[in-house]
Amino acid sequence: MFRGFLNRYLTAMFCCMTLLFGANASQAEQVVVYSARIEQLIKPMFDAFTKDTGIAVKFITDKEGALLARLKAEGKNTPADMLITSDAGNLWEAAREGLLMPVESKTLAANIPAYLRDPQGRWFGLSVRARPIIYNTQKVKPADLSTYEALADPEWKGRLCLRTSKKVYNQSLVAMMIAEHGEAKTEQIVKGWVANLATDPLSDDTKAMEFVAAGKCDVTIVNSYYYGRLMQKNPELPLAIFWPNQENSGVHVNISGAGVTKYARHPEAAIKLLEFLSSEKAQNLFADVNMEYPVNPVIKPDPAVAAWGTFKQNQINVNTAGELQKEAIKLMDRAGWR
Repeated sequence: MFRGFLNRYLTAMFCCMTLLFGANASQAEQVVVYSARIEQLIKPMFDAFTKDTGIAVKFITDKEGALLARLKAEGKNTPADMLITSDAGNLWEAAREGLLMPVESKTLAANIPAYLRDPQGRWFGLSVRARPIIYNTQKVKPADLSTYEALADPEWKGRLCLRTSKKVYNQSLVAMMIAEHGEAKTEQIVKGWVANLATDPLSDDTKAMEFVAAGKCDVTIVNSYYYGRLMQKNPELPLAIFWPNQENSGVHVNISGAGVTKYARHPEAAIKLLEFLSSEKAQNLFADVNMEYPVNPVIKPDPAVAAWGTFKQNQINVNTAGELQKEAIKLMDRAGWR
């Protein structure tokens, strides 16, 4: 009787241990991602990663601010292993709040230029977002254009449209200008922009380009992928890209990027995913699907994007966009950019 009891006991223990370790092994083979990029922009990369590695990717999409608030509220109990979001300002804020862990990776260091990643390794750019000048081809010649700063000159009075200052894209642009010119000169430039506005600041980049196309203003400053999307829908619009500041600092660029969360339950798998997203296979998927530029400099952009021409990028570390964001917001307010 005792021997039968012992056998049943051992069998039960073996089954429990098998279930326990099996569950842990299964749990380890996954990464949970909080993403501010919508599903259609990220799922193709995750599917490719799972196919290559066998590691499943579960993801939740939401607005940048909501995801940061969620990570802070969850603390050590967060299920998230990775945060993906747009704009270095948002990534800088996540790092400042202690939500991301530093990562050392030779692969990431090799694939991603230093100015497009956090100096402390807490986040890494995965695609480049250029913010050039868009002009009406019926009213402006490329020779009329030169720099962001020149749009503050009197010749552009009543000819400029801008998106609202409340969007982080413009805040980052001004932050980078502060880093380059200092606050006093940057404020003078921004005041010149405001004085040259043809209309009140607009709600988004697409609206600003539509105003330019309609002749309500002649030039604007937008992220290039918005231009790509609009021209795909209506290629007859009289719009073109101008790459400013090519004789000095280069075009303002920002990123979409990612970092491993501080309390990641699967940090090794998350790092593998980060490294994969910087690889040739994923870079083509990550950037092309949104008409952005690959962050990995050896990867060519999508042909439709490459057709816009080559340009020199501003190589001030994009971390600066976060560091000087508060100063930028105050400056824009003083200048009357709403």
